[in-house]
Amino acid sequence: MANAGSGSLATILFLFISQAALHKGAAQDPVVSQNLVTDNVAVVEGETAIISCRVKNNDDSVIQLLNPNRQTIYFRDMRPLKDARFQLVNFSENELRVSLSNVSLSDEGRYVCQLYTDPPQEAYADITVLIPPGNPIIEAKDEVLSEGNETEMTCTAMSSKPAATIRWMKGDKELTGKPKVELTYDKMYTVTSRVAFAVSKEDDGVPVICIVDHPAVKDFRARRFLEVQYKPEVKIVVEFPQGLTREGENLELMCHAKGKPQPQRINWYKVDDEVPTHAVITGSDLYIENLNKSYNGTYRCVASNPLGESYDDYVLYVYDAPTTTPIPTSAIITTTTIITTSTSNFEANQDTAPSTEPAAHVEKFPSWK
Repeated sequence: MANAGSGSLATILFLFISQAALHKGAAQDPVVSQNLVTDNVAVVEGETAIISCRVKNNDDSVIQLLNPNRQTIYFRDMRPLKDARFQLVNFSENELRVSLSNVSLSDEGRYVCQLYTDPPQEAYADITVLIPPGNPIIEAKDEVLSEGNETEMTCTAMSSKPAATIRWMKGDKELTGKPKVELTYDKMYTVTSRVAFAVSKEDDGVPVICIVDHPAVKDFRARRFLEVQYKPEVKIVVEFPQGLTREGENLELMCHAKGKPQPQRINWYKVDDEVPTHAVITGSDLYIENLNKSYNGTYRCVASNPLGESYDDYVLYVYDAPTTTPIPTSAIITTTTIITTSTSNFEANQDTAPSTEPAAHVEKFPSWK
């Protein structure tokens, strides 16, 4: 690698070889040959680009790299250009590889790999500088929505190169947006996408995601959670009894109501009639003791919030009380326990004559007590 002091030497050497090449006929227009190859480079602003000039079959010809203004960056392994951001990575008879650090937009353009043959051979490497967009910004037309209404959202990705593309997701469903691309004064692109959709109560809490696709960034997104209000959902649950409702039994119904905002008012009614006078209503519960058939009918629970009201019905039908069959007297079995006692001959003999056996030979059994 050449140092600063060798810059003038490299320039002189470059001019000398250039003049020699002209005398050999190298002043002809250069040709693009498959023998000299390179690659286009896309690099994010501020990062490092690698430019590689490769020769398949070299006959000891000189390789050099030129910038878009056709100024020599490297001549063999010497750097005439006074830009320290260019550094030699590799030099051999078949390759000249150079790095350019801290790439800026002004570095963009067509770089030339040149091989000093007769006529000269050239290959071109286009450096494209990628500038990522700023953080995507979502704006919503409505902060709070009501079920069934339509809303709009916009997502903006500013100052990128090239222009970004924007996709939309609502939960796990993709939405179709309408993009608008603007080229700014500094040759950057600002993209805005607008999406419109209707909401239901199932959308409450669902994220709407703006996904920005750009070659300079990955997984670039912003999200906004939907807040959807909806009228109550009502369901009556029988707490007791578990089976048929029969005369003399008790009935307990519970009214479950869910909405946004949560319903604060829940009322019980009997359709086309009055609720029994002794029925007890506690909050969302309805309790009726000692059922009889006059209580038959449809009981309705109504819940409301600012978006409307909803109800659920329970149809009460009181069945006869279960009957019990008496047990016939012939089926009753009376059990009499007869206890008999027996007196041993030994005890009887004791009453008539005293024993002549020694006391040690007398055995007592529990049944004799």
